[in-house]
Amino acid sequence: MNSPKSHLLAIAFVGIALSACATGPTKGEAAASDPARGEALAATPYKSAAELLEASPAADWRPLDPDNTLYLQLPAGRVVMELAPAFVPLHAANIRTLVREKYFDGLSVLRVQDNYVAQWGDPEEDEAKAKPLGGALAKLEPEFAVPVSADTPFTRLADGDVYAPQVGFGNGFPAARDADGKQTWLTHCYGAVGVARGNDPTGGNGSGLYVIIGHAPRHLDRNVTVVGRVVQGIELLSSLPRGTGPLGFYEKPEQRIVISSIRLAADVPYAERTNLEVLRSDSPTFAAVAEARRNRRDDWTVHPAGRIELCNVPLPARAIKH
Repeated sequence: MNSPKSHLLAIAFVGIALSACATGPTKGEAAASDPARGEALAATPYKSAAELLEASPAADWRPLDPDNTLYLQLPAGRVVMELAPAFVPLHAANIRTLVREKYFDGLSVLRVQDNYVAQWGDPEEDEAKAKPLGGALAKLEPEFAVPVSADTPFTRLADGDVYAPQVGFGNGFPAARDADGKQTWLTHCYGAVGVARGNDPTGGNGSGLYVIIGHAPRHLDRNVTVVGRVVQGIELLSSLPRGTGPLGFYEKPEQRIVISSIRLAADVPYAERTNLEVLRSDSPTFAAVAEARRNRRDDWTVHPAGRIELCNVPLPARAIKH
């Protein structure tokens, strides 16, 4: 396997040029430039995102699947992450194997790069004392994109995008599609969980993972396998001390943050779980929340944007009410 310091070295420099397809003004553009559209919006009673969520029906929410929910335990608390097996079946399965064999227990957060990523894994990965992978695979074919299917639903945003012909949400995960609607992939928005790799596209098996803690580096899309997203606790990663070595690696072992454990929620007693539900991205409430953010009409806003980008659409989560 590639060493941790080789993981993402290539990623720091790779980019992908995707042209956005425009066939006319989008809904957001029409709202910003069409006076009649603006007048119609002004005449409609406005509700903030918070008000919409408060009034949302229970059917617009879904609980996290315990078999695809990870608890990363840091000294400061628990980070809850959701895997997206429909988009990355091989990597999700390998990560579940690693977690169930307690591979990550005692490993470290070894890299925190400002406005970019927090990364964890085995700092001795290329050495003789590297932690065994157990039943997990050492190499996997990259899952940068998958064929569109019934398992990869898509709620499209009308606002357009710089990096992909189509963007939207697949079961709560920010996603993109090609112009023909045949391929789909997860995107590098804030909180995205990705698989670290070196130059070899098959080198990322899930034993090294990172989370986006800064401005969305969308040039990484389709160059790295995104396996899920942080649902709760992102501040525990984004507030970690920045590494002072190249690419934000910690230069001394004592600077690393030890991982107490990573567990699947399904393997944790119910009373000890963080029981969350997330807003369904195919629900009317989600569409209304996106529109409220697209065209803000609260007392503070002077000039509503009239549009919204993929990584700026909220993905609400809340504790399940008993």
